[in-house]
Amino acid sequence: MNNTIEQRVMDTFHHLHNNAEISWKEVQTTSYIEGILKESGCTVRTFDDCTGVVGDFGNFNAGLPVVAVRADIDALWQEVNGEFQANHSCGHDAHMSMVLGLLWRLEQEKDLAEKVAVRFIFQPAEEKGSGALKMVEKNVVDDVDYLFGVHLRPVQEAEMGHATPVIVHGATRMYSGVIRGEDAHGARPHLNHNAIEIGAQIVNMLKQIHIDPLVPHSAKMTAFQAGGESTNIIPGNASFSLDIRAQTNEEMERLDTKVNNIMDALKDLYDVDIAINLIGEIAAAKLNDDAIDMVRGAIVDTLGEEGLDEPLITPGGDDFHYYTIKKPSLKATMLGIGCDLKPGLHHPNMTFDEKALQNGTDILYKAVKNVYSL
Repeated sequence: MNNTIEQRVMDTFHHLHNNAEISWKEVQTTSYIEGILKESGCTVRTFDDCTGVVGDFGNFNAGLPVVAVRADIDALWQEVNGEFQANHSCGHDAHMSMVLGLLWRLEQEKDLAEKVAVRFIFQPAEEKGSGALKMVEKNVVDDVDYLFGVHLRPVQEAEMGHATPVIVHGATRMYSGVIRGEDAHGARPHLNHNAIEIGAQIVNMLKQIHIDPLVPHSAKMTAFQAGGESTNIIPGNASFSLDIRAQTNEEMERLDTKVNNIMDALKDLYDVDIAINLIGEIAAAKLNDDAIDMVRGAIVDTLGEEGLDEPLITPGGDDFHYYTIKKPSLKATMLGIGCDLKPGLHHPNMTFDEKALQNGTDILYKAVKNVYSL
């Protein structure tokens, strides 16, 4: 790889890593990428009502297949070394950098501009599970034939120097919840129902859900707040969050029904108001052999046969798959990059081998060229 491009990718990664922004607030990230796209000769589109930016490179008037490459741009809000901040612990800074590296590779070969039609989608709010749907609403894939995504993989799933041509994500739903009751004096526990005990009941009942054991699934509470500074008050109110996952969309429906049934049962048992509100969801992956083959060949060309991993089935989720759900004819797959990522995705101190950025850039470049048989 050209050393200048390699350095630009690395510099871009460090800039994005140090200037992380959370979902729907990626204002500076959008502006930064917009500038790069324009400098590289792309036709650029931004949006009045949301963050995110799209750039078109190549010849869109010659009837060529349109290849889109998507990078997610938002960071997580989490505690890092005792302080809450926006943090790219899911690798979106790396994804943006690799996709920009692809653009620079294409731009470097001057004759390619007439032979390809590549759309770069820098999508907001993947962590909210809603950014892809917004981009669909903005018609960014209406004329797209192939769609490639990319995601770093933890060391438990892929080793450095390896890659998988498809990440088979599961479905995810995220709920916020409230328990509404009345407070009582600590000496009179018979006068109310302790919201903390109700929360414990929810946790215990979630553990007792049984659906098909051959399909990976989970349901768990991920946040709970109740009570205050006064230790002699039994709290009647609480707020909480739920994260539920299943490997298939069909099993997600069964799991979701059981979770809602638990809330209804406890609401009747304790005679309090328990309500959950869906705040985000992600669909399970829909696979396309044609797109997978394009990326499989690119991995072998880049890393050799020994670097090619089998399709990766993972309980993680990504809203990338809404593109194919909303446009079933789309030929899409997500490349998984092995990069010695530790301790894991979403860990506040996640690190990975930055040399993998070059591997990802090269694989994406060759996958795009494979579509056009170049």
